[in-house]
Amino acid sequence: MSVDVRPYDPKRDADALYELKSAFERGLGENTGGDEKSAAYEGKLTDAYRGRWLDWVDRCVDDDERCVTVAVESRTEALVGYVFVLPERLTMIWDAAVLNELYVAPEHRGTAVADDLMDAALGLTADQDLPLDRLVLDVDPANERAKGFYHRHGFESWGEMVARPLDDA
Repeated sequence: MSVDVRPYDPKRDADALYELKSAFERGLGENTGGDEKSAAYEGKLTDAYRGRWLDWVDRCVDDDERCVTVAVESRTEALVGYVFVLPERLTMIWDAAVLNELYVAPEHRGTAVADDLMDAALGLTADQDLPLDRLVLDVDPANERAKGFYHRHGFESWGEMVARPLDDA
């Protein structure tokens, strides 16, 4: 099976990209947390969230079409993965390039698809003018497979993210 990597095309890829995004979110909830986390991630996948997320993707892609790169199975033209790197104008969030999401459909894991998507992300970030020469991301500490993948690509722990619920304010 051959997979091509190319920039996301909002006109033809939006539905398929959101299906992958939904699978990414469900995987975060189901695979690295209990019922509460799973319900929280599932609960946000509303029609309103879909519209907001795709609008945000479009704004990022308007900055640089390489912000979202998709992996497409050559034979079927089906999207089987994506990587989403924030555009250069948002690098001040972490003073670095930000890998927002990388997802590969389960049936394509263990192939070179994730490596090809990471190469696309690294190519984009090499062109960004960054305060700190780093590519950062948030990875769930319970996701051993993802941690292994990122380690293989030269990522190392760099601080620790903490969070506070806003409904306690």
